[in-house]
Amino acid sequence: MSILIPILTALLILVSVFLILVVLAQKAKSDGGVGAALGGGMTEATFGADTGNVLSKATINAAIAFFVLGFALYLGHIYLRKHAAIAAGEALPSITAPAKPAPAPAQPAPSTPKP
Repeated sequence: MSILIPILTALLILVSVFLILVVLAQKAKSDGGVGAALGGGMTEATFGADTGNVLSKATINAAIAFFVLGFALYLGHIYLRKHAAIAAGEALPSITAPAKPAPAPAQPAPSTPKP
């Protein structure tokens, strides 16, 4: 499991960079803004008239991958922390209790003075 965490982290970084670039490459509703400055016309030449649909699908898939990888990393870190605590002896100690309570010590009968 410890080798999986760095691999998932690297994948998460790549997916997040891809997600940023795909969002920035999309055209705005008014056909201006950052999408046009960063190659909005170039994406039309690459993907044809269906550019918006391709970029929308890529954005949705990248967002799903981002959340799945983030959740997997979260669960992986919980797993590692739990098993590291057990290996280090930091887990809660087990306490054994007797099956029956110990008998109370016998108390002497109170002495009554005789008249």
